[in-house]
Amino acid sequence: MTHSAMTKYQRQPDNNVTLKTVPKVRLYVERPEEEKWFVNIGHVTERGRWKTEPHAHPEYGQVNFVRSGRGVMNLEGSSVPFEGPCVLLLPTECVHGLDYEIDADRWVVTIEVSYLTQVNARLHEFIQLWSAPRMIPLPSTAGIATEFFGLITRLAQELESKNIGHVVGTEALLTSLFLMLVRGTQLDQIDNGGATRNEIRLADRFRELIDQHYRQNLPLREYASMMAVSLVQLRAACASATGQSPTKMIHARIVTEAKRNLIFGEMSVEQIAFGLGFSDAAYFTRFFRKEVGEAPSQFRSNARDQAQKSK
Repeated sequence: MTHSAMTKYQRQPDNNVTLKTVPKVRLYVERPEEEKWFVNIGHVTERGRWKTEPHAHPEYGQVNFVRSGRGVMNLEGSSVPFEGPCVLLLPTECVHGLDYEIDADRWVVTIEVSYLTQVNARLHEFIQLWSAPRMIPLPSTAGIATEFFGLITRLAQELESKNIGHVVGTEALLTSLFLMLVRGTQLDQIDNGGATRNEIRLADRFRELIDQHYRQNLPLREYASMMAVSLVQLRAACASATGQSPTKMIHARIVTEAKRNLIFGEMSVEQIAFGLGFSDAAYFTRFFRKEVGEAPSQFRSNARDQAQKSK
């Protein structure tokens, strides 16, 4: 494995809450740890079968371009088959494991989270694209895979060259990559025609704060205070930019974390409830059943039965 192309960016302080049930993997790079960067390109070739256990990246989003090879991705506990050419889009903190069945040739574009947020703010559809992990096929018959590979190699060359304006060039190529993925993906249809740039920015900032504080059961007014906006402004921005209420966005993040703990961890339902800020397990169970449609214990049992069948 090689990771050869990077460039610098001032990273924001890391306030992410650490998962206790899923290994966190920080990107290996060949430059000194103290050197700041915002994009890294890695070319990975593996012979035969190759597998990684479920893990998450705490500070990065990844575009995993599988040029050739096939396998199954363990994505948040569900099995997702893939075959190159395709892209595995992995947002920050997304829990994933990869099981390549045959020889694999892939390029991994790793993007530092604060810079990824900055680029995503350019287009609402970019935020939608990165709102969930995805497997995106790239039809080779239409030449899309070839075009995407060309963008990947140009991006690697731009990062390696350090020519004048390479930061601007890198951003332009990343934007082109994201735009290709947006145009080739069925994104959730949200009526965001009236969303302003400021509303999109507020909704994205709210997501960041949720990631930092969802365990603390903060009232909405405290989130609004941290963002220096009114509750009316917060609700309007979330509705316009995401189609959801602020409360629904918080609940969705709690459910995601609860599912991760139930699938990958060994904590009891009561321990998971307390770890997510619930005062008692019964209330957590009612909350989870309302959001998911089944009790936490039943969800865990079904998820593990499915995992056994897929092996």
